[in-house]
Amino acid sequence: MRPGGNRGWLLRLVIAFGFAQGAVSMARPAVSYRALALGADERAIGVIAGVYALLPLFAAVPLGRRTDHGRCAPLLPVGVVLISGGCALSGLANSLWTMALWSGVMGLGHLCFVIGSQSLVARQSAPHEQDRNFGHFTIGASLGQLVGPVAAGALIARDDMAHTSALALLVAGAGCAMALTSLWRVEHRDTTPKSRTENGDRVPVGRILRARGVPAGIFVSLAVLSATDILTAYLPVVGEHRGIAPSVIGVLLSIRAAATIACRLVLTPLLRLLGRAVLLAVTCLLAGLLCAGVALPVPVWALGAMLAVLGFCLGVGQPLSMTTVVQAAPDGARSTALALRLTGNRLGQVAAPAAAGLVAGVAGVAAPFVMLGALLLSSGVALRSPARPEETARTEGPARRLSRAKD
Repeated sequence: MRPGGNRGWLLRLVIAFGFAQGAVSMARPAVSYRALALGADERAIGVIAGVYALLPLFAAVPLGRRTDHGRCAPLLPVGVVLISGGCALSGLANSLWTMALWSGVMGLGHLCFVIGSQSLVARQSAPHEQDRNFGHFTIGASLGQLVGPVAAGALIARDDMAHTSALALLVAGAGCAMALTSLWRVEHRDTTPKSRTENGDRVPVGRILRARGVPAGIFVSLAVLSATDILTAYLPVVGEHRGIAPSVIGVLLSIRAAATIACRLVLTPLLRLLGRAVLLAVTCLLAGLLCAGVALPVPVWALGAMLAVLGFCLGVGQPLSMTTVVQAAPDGARSTALALRLTGNRLGQVAAPAAAGLVAGVAGVAAPFVMLGALLLSSGVALRSPARPEETARTEGPARRLSRAKD
C-alpha cells in the first residue's frame, strides 16, 4: 500500500497510543504520590523521575537503526508489556530504589512504543500529510494525558496515600494492556524497507545531526517534553505545599492535556496561517512565560487558566518537531533521526528532573517552573526555519507566499 492511502491504521494506532500514554500519565503522578508516602523529598522525586528516562537513553539509537531497516510493528506490543509491568511492579514496590528501577522499565517500554509508532507514521504518510498525521497521532498521547491524571486523582486519597497510589499504579498497568486490542494490521508489509545490504551502508549519526533542521527539531522537542514531564511530576508537589487536593491537581493536569488536544485539532489551519517555523517559535516563547508564571502563588482558577494556554502552546511542539526531523533527515535514516530526537527527549527527562530536584531543594518547589520557562524561551529564540526549498511553499503562511511572489 502506498503512503497516503487508507488511514484506518492511523486510527488504530491513535487508540493504542491513547491507552499506553494514559497508563503512563496516570502512573507518573501516582509514582510521585507513592514516593512521598514512602518518605521521599523533592530531590528523591527528581531522581525517580530522571530514572524513568535513563534506561531508554542508551536504547533509542540502536532501536532506531533496527527500525530503519526492518519492521516497526513488533516494537509496539513489547512496549505495552514493559509499560504494564513497570506500572504494576511500581505499585507493589516498598522502597524508593525499587520504585526507581520499575519506573525505568516503564520508560523503556514507552520508548519502544513511541519509536515504533512514530516510524510507522513517517513511513506510511505521504510527505504533504506528515504534519497532519503526526498531529492526529499525538492526539492519542493527549487523550491519554487528559484521562490519566484525572483517574489518578480520583483514586488517590490524601489520608491513605500509600495504598491508594499503589492501586492507581495497578490500574494503570491493566489499562495499558488494553492497547494490545488495537494493534492489528497497523503496518503494511509493502512499506517495509529493504535490507541494509540492498539500501547501502547506514547513515552516520554525525551526518544526521548536521542536517539542517534536525538539531532545531531535537531541541524544541526536548524543551517541550521537559516542560510536560516536570509539570506532571512536580505539580503534585506544588499542590501539597499549597494545600491543593490530589483530585484538583488531576483536573489541572487534564485541563492542560485538553488544551493540547484542541491545539492539534486546529493545527492545519494554524500552519496555513503562520507556517511551521513561526508557529513553533511563537508558541515556545509564550509557553516559556507561562511556565515561569506557574511559580507564582496564584489562585487555583488562575493556575487552571495558565495551564490551559500553556497546554495549547505545548501542543504545537511535538508533532511539528517530528515532521521537522523526518523531513530534514537523510534518506534511509528517518527512524534513526526520530530516535535521536527521542534521545534528546530522554536527556532532557534525565537532566531536567535532576536539576529540578536540586533547584527545588534549594529554592523551593516553584523554582523548577522558572527553570523550564528559561529553557522554553531559549528554544524559541534559537529556532531557525528547517524547511527545505520544496517544502517552504507548503508550510509558510499565505502572506509570506504573496510577498515572495511579488519579489
